[in-house]
Amino acid sequence: MRRFVLSVCAALLLVACGRDAPAPAVDGTPDAQAVANDTPAGQRIEADVRTLADDRMEGRLTGSAGFDLASRHVAARFQAIGLEPAGDDGDWFQRVPLTRAVVVRDGARLDITRNGRTLRLRFAEQFLPLPNFNVADSAVTAQAVFVGQAIHAPELGHDDFGDIDLRGRIAVVFGGAPDTFPPTQRAHYSASRAKAEAVAARGAVGLVMVNTAADEAGQPWARIAGRWNQPAMRLRGTGGAAVDGFPQLRATALVAATAADLVFADGPRTAAQLFDAARAGTLTPFALPGRMTLANRTRIDRLESRNVLARLPGRDPALAGQSIVHTAHLDHIGIGPDVDGDTLYNGAIDNALGVAIMLEAARELRDGDAAPRRTVVFAALTGEEQGLLGSTWLARYPTAAVGRAVANINIDMPVLTAPTRDVVAIGTEHSSLRDAVTRAAAEVGVEVSPDPFPEEVAFVRSDQYAFVRAGVPAVYLDAGVAPANPGQDPKIAATWFLRNCYHRPCDQVDLPIHYGDAARLARMSAALSRVVGDDDAPPRWNPGDFFGAQFGADAAAR
Repeated sequence: MRRFVLSVCAALLLVACGRDAPAPAVDGTPDAQAVANDTPAGQRIEADVRTLADDRMEGRLTGSAGFDLASRHVAARFQAIGLEPAGDDGDWFQRVPLTRAVVVRDGARLDITRNGRTLRLRFAEQFLPLPNFNVADSAVTAQAVFVGQAIHAPELGHDDFGDIDLRGRIAVVFGGAPDTFPPTQRAHYSASRAKAEAVAARGAVGLVMVNTAADEAGQPWARIAGRWNQPAMRLRGTGGAAVDGFPQLRATALVAATAADLVFADGPRTAAQLFDAARAGTLTPFALPGRMTLANRTRIDRLESRNVLARLPGRDPALAGQSIVHTAHLDHIGIGPDVDGDTLYNGAIDNALGVAIMLEAARELRDGDAAPRRTVVFAALTGEEQGLLGSTWLARYPTAAVGRAVANINIDMPVLTAPTRDVVAIGTEHSSLRDAVTRAAAEVGVEVSPDPFPEEVAFVRSDQYAFVRAGVPAVYLDAGVAPANPGQDPKIAATWFLRNCYHRPCDQVDLPIHYGDAARLARMSAALSRVVGDDDAPPRWNPGDFFGAQFGADAAAR
């Protein structure tokens, strides 16, 4: 999952997260004393986490042998629980065809020619080419046009494009969306996919994304640049072309915040002025002087990965064709840059823990007195870290055994390193799932808290968003934030993890994971399935909801 912590949280990093508020460790790490795990459910979850985050899985990179090994473990667990296979051919697997692209350093260029001189940005230090999924060698020279955050939101009276002509030009854009936007619209319009789609639709032939200082407060440039040669992936359509590959954009690049002044040099506004305007939501488009050249080379190949699918058939023949789809992504990021002598990114919390919780929820539902009236599907997904690929494929092309999805319950990276008395349910404000979550929480005896980091727009950053885009109401269940122990603050613990171990080798099983809380999250997930599965009517978007208006017609047409 892509989560970014803003600088406002930095003060929390000075506080260590431990049991009974011990003194901070010298190196700033949280207390990693063993946490008691004395319930059968917690022990089952821990066993699955230890298996999926074991070094043998090699970080579970999509398409790797380690991922395939992990997928076989999940299929065996589904079978042992007593579920039915829901894959392509009556087995446990749904094939997911992919295009893989890796940037080649040689030949990568970002040149800016103005006033008789040419500035060449330095690879990795100042810019990174982004992979091209369509051709191995690509280059474009054209005038550059700044179009703010590339947002056209008529419902908010906001248009970054104005009357500017992007045809045949290179679009220069910032990420994110104005702080003045309501959270829902900010979440939707912040997505880089939405920006690429918007500029390509207006005729741009290239795209340059410029980081702001705020971007790099959450994701330092050094960490981004350290992974420049890691593979990127897209779904491969039936015709063989990459899905969302945007072939109109012949070259794309990302520029570091420290090099923003070079991009905007000799223009009407400085980078600092534009950063301020971005925060205020007052950016206006303008053409940059001179011309820009983007060039890159990419190694492109094809591969195949798979989702692992199982189901518990609904007991009501009239409703069994409808399904509640539980999701948790199985992939992580494999092997990466050395950090303190370790190059293996095991992904214990992100997201072996989420998959293990989903498996325990499946066991609880299977062992219940009766199955829900609707079918419940359990999906351990591939390609989340590559852009929600497995969930997008499943939402667009469900297998026959999956049926028609009417709700999605997703669990991703629950940071359970401090004890809590609650759960977080992200996205319930958009649909009738809010009432279902309230009823399920009452059954389990747990509090429900709102999203503790709304500025991270998590609702569009994990697999539930693929179902939202298919018109399916969804909820993202996450770790709680209400302290069960006054000496430990779960928000501080989560902030420490995101700053120090998110997408890093220290996301390992030796973190102080509270498996009792994980078992409670599994019970909540199962209870929510029963509530939604037994209701007479399926979940529905709230009247006037932004996501319902954008995507709800897609579900109604199916």
